[in-house]
Amino acid sequence: MIRCGPVAGIPDPSQPLIALRNVSKSFGDVHVLRELNLDVPSGGTTVILGPSGAGKSVTLKLIIGLLQPDAGSVMALGERIDQLQEQQLVDIRRRIGFLFQQGALFDSMSVLENIAFPLREHSDMDAGARRAAALDVLHLLGIESCIDRLPGELSGGQRKRVALARAIVQRPECILYDEPTTGLDPIRSDVVAHLLNQLQERLGGTSLVVTHDIPLAFKVADHMVLLRDGKAWLSGSPDIFQNSTDPVVRNFLDGTASAEDLLAMESEHAA
Repeated sequence: MIRCGPVAGIPDPSQPLIALRNVSKSFGDVHVLRELNLDVPSGGTTVILGPSGAGKSVTLKLIIGLLQPDAGSVMALGERIDQLQEQQLVDIRRRIGFLFQQGALFDSMSVLENIAFPLREHSDMDAGARRAAALDVLHLLGIESCIDRLPGELSGGQRKRVALARAIVQRPECILYDEPTTGLDPIRSDVVAHLLNQLQERLGGTSLVVTHDIPLAFKVADHMVLLRDGKAWLSGSPDIFQNSTDPVVRNFLDGTASAEDLLAMESEHAA
């Protein structure tokens, strides 16, 4: 019997859905990622944690080809992302939803137009079908009454949901969330956590959440990764993180500055 390997572009369920191997990325003299190795399992929710400047958002941009690594490889959904041409990246991005940190809504467009934008660009749906698809995801998120409003007429929480609706309207295989609770108070952050869990349950697929919001991380994560010094410092289940005695992990989770952090702050003031 002849055994065939995985078809290009179709993820192998036995392999990580996303894998970074020895990935380095610098901006001038600033080394953000240093030979990073990172796996995102297929299915469930993976959370990438880390302090500001740890390379969390850079990692997301590498995964969807908005940035190219200086070295190493980026695999996602069965494709070598860092080797794809722009048109091939367009095709892969249709399969990946992306929630930008600030939502990135078009202020001059209505909620309907914002959500329908990727459908207009990447499908042959007519206007009626696009409106129906937008209403469907808005209903899922509990804000269908906002469909004809402008972003400026929405609250911060509503804007976040509209941005989320746009990210999922094409029913992507994987959704990337870049700091989904930025700018939200603790109550609204808890609402976002419930939304992420609800969407994961109803839509399935794989979710990758980048955040420094510790309560959110433990509410949604099946798998966690802590970035530190441009590398994956710790990777595993939430229980592994909760029970870790590593000073770096404990300081981050407990929000306690290390002696090294305090010294770095004093050096910055002295400069």
